Amino acid sequence: MKLDHEDLNRLLEKISKSDIQEFLLEGEDFKLEIKRNLFDQNQVTNNLVSNTSVDKQTIANQKSINDNVPFVNQPEASQVAPPGRSGLIEITSPMVGTFYRAAAPGEEPFVEVGTNVKVGQTICILEAMKLMNEIESEFNAEIIEILVENGTPVEFGQVLMRVKQS
Repeated sequence: MKLDHEDLNRLLEKISKSDIQEFLLEGEDFKLEIKRNLFDQNQVTNNLVSNTSVDKQTIANQKSINDNVPFVNQPEASQVAPPGRSGLIEITSPMVGTFYRAAAPGEEPFVEVGTNVKVGQTICILEAMKLMNEIESEFNAEIIEILVENGTPVEFGQVLMRVKQS
């Protein structure tokens, strides 16, 4: 199956005007998964999930599709300070899945309490539908709290960590 940008734009427009909650489309060289944000029925979020075994051409094609469709975007981590913890930012789960602190069993965790992370550094993995999604830091920060145990199922919007932005 081939899908050009015009077809993609028409498809996304029709989906955004419908009651469809989830949509999955796979082609020869791409996979597109769209889920409506359950807390905001008017916003469609795009979870272009990529398996670590997917080849570079597929990832490049997914990036190309995402770059050319500005109204479809990846969910972002919340940046809200919890009550009584001023200065701390909550990193929340952008999807339903299983939380992993390390890339594989027996390996060192990506972060520990007290770790300083940089923008783009992987802080955890969320497994959803057998796909491993690396969650990266959106800012330079220090990990203050890790609120989820390794291997635990998490919900969309659940607080995973609290950090202090640096």
